[in-house]
Amino acid sequence: MDATPHHPAHHPVFCTIVPPHILDRISRSEDTSRADIAQRTLEHDSLQRTRRRINAVRGVAPALGTPPSDTPARTIYDAQHHTRLPGKKVRAEGGPLHKDASVNRAYAGLGATFELYLKAYGRHSIDGSGLPLNATVHYGERYDNAFWDGTQMVFGDGDGDLFLDFTIPVDVIGHELTHGVTQHTANLEYYGQSGALNESMSDVFGSLIKQYSLDQTAQDADWLIGAGLLGPNVSGVALRSMKAPGTAYDDDELGKDPQPATMDGYVRTSGDNGGVHINSGIPNHAFYLAATELGGKAWERAGQIWYDTLTGGQLAADADFASFARLSVAAAATRFGSGGAEQEALLKAWSQVGVPTT
Repeated sequence: MDATPHHPAHHPVFCTIVPPHILDRISRSEDTSRADIAQRTLEHDSLQRTRRRINAVRGVAPALGTPPSDTPARTIYDAQHHTRLPGKKVRAEGGPLHKDASVNRAYAGLGATFELYLKAYGRHSIDGSGLPLNATVHYGERYDNAFWDGTQMVFGDGDGDLFLDFTIPVDVIGHELTHGVTQHTANLEYYGQSGALNESMSDVFGSLIKQYSLDQTAQDADWLIGAGLLGPNVSGVALRSMKAPGTAYDDDELGKDPQPATMDGYVRTSGDNGGVHINSGIPNHAFYLAATELGGKAWERAGQIWYDTLTGGQLAADADFASFARLSVAAAATRFGSGGAEQEALLKAWSQVGVPTT
């Protein structure tokens, strides 16, 4: 059972890609400029969390009898370095390439996310009913984060020093939009192990969106979250590694990646909503192990099982790792047959990370 104290979370939750523990570390930097930027980002994120609405925002349902479109409905806005959302509309669905690369990357990333969910799992947008996908770029001044606010994507430009433009990694876009998928399905509470599962779902499908867009096999994938986001002087390769949690960065300013790969390293903390961005390394690693054991395209079997588990209706909002593991093993049997390679790969993966399945 999850040993962290029960703490019900409001939904939809305010989810950022850069964890507070990284920003908190930078805010104590001897470089006052870096410290100030990190502190402003932390204060902004904290304020946004307190403004979250309790009720989940649902998408506009399609007209009765009209199936949702197989084409996304994307709109990109430019905040012009302000924080009022959504900002100025700069590119609509089907519109031409924009002169602004951030606009085009956001547009492409929304499309890549829509495509993975539709082509691999038959899901129409993040709510399953064709929800329009909106995103705002150039949010704030040197804002070091990107987030899903329950209704849309928002991207900061980064500070150009420790963090680059947040539209660069497609898995960051997929990660944040997957918080919307979770919001509309299992609605996992954002605290303790259920919160770490919420974060892990976003890392898993963010990685799959990147792999799908690059047509990579599980063996070819880098299994990194946020590769290309860190500045050139940062000692690190990404925000997280699913292949080797705890190795994504080791930097004087960002600190050392605290993610555990197994339950032996499970972190008990009151920070970061009970360590949701830290302990997510454990289910992340389980997925990596299962996907690479099965080989081929990770979205086809391991990803299908994770999707079935998330959307199957049996995953409780306060589920712990063991609950998810048990349901995933059952989902593998339902989808691919009991005692098959898929179920065996899952049993082995969960065992390797120390999460019981019985």
